Amino acid sequence: MLAGLSRPAWPAQMTYPKLYKRFPHLLACSLVSEESEMGKNLKKTNPNLVTLIQHLKDAGRTNEAPVWRDIALRLEGPIRNWAEVNVGKLNRYADENDIVIVPGKLLGAGEIAKKVTVAAYRFSGQAKDKVAKAGGQNMSIEELVAKYPKGSKVRIMG
Repeated sequence: MLAGLSRPAWPAQMTYPKLYKRFPHLLACSLVSEESEMGKNLKKTNPNLVTLIQHLKDAGRTNEAPVWRDIALRLEGPIRNWAEVNVGKLNRYADENDIVIVPGKLLGAGEIAKKVTVAAYRFSGQAKDKVAKAGGQNMSIEELVAKYPKGSKVRIMG
């Protein structure tokens, strides 16, 4: 090491934000952005999801249906917080001919014997088959908003 130049202290427990404050030159050459490490809100990158969220907010505003705004806010959150509902839960809590929306994914565990209309962001293959076999309908959230713009009689599950 050259005389007069000392190596900067590098504490092992130092977090990224503190690290970049102390050593700002690292931020310029880093692949990690300061915003993502500082806990700032990151926007959704899936254009279809962004369009769906905006469409739900617009539908809630124009039709005065707070259910669509509620679904939009749930879909804006992190994917790890989205609902994952099994078909067995639909059988347990939904009544015959109910309209149910799942702000997340419908999974195929369990059995269903009721005719239920289900809308979800995603479906597993088994879940689609089981709902159809019971005489129910599978539809996307966009289709449900188009069919029931006021959102009356729509139940949120999950």
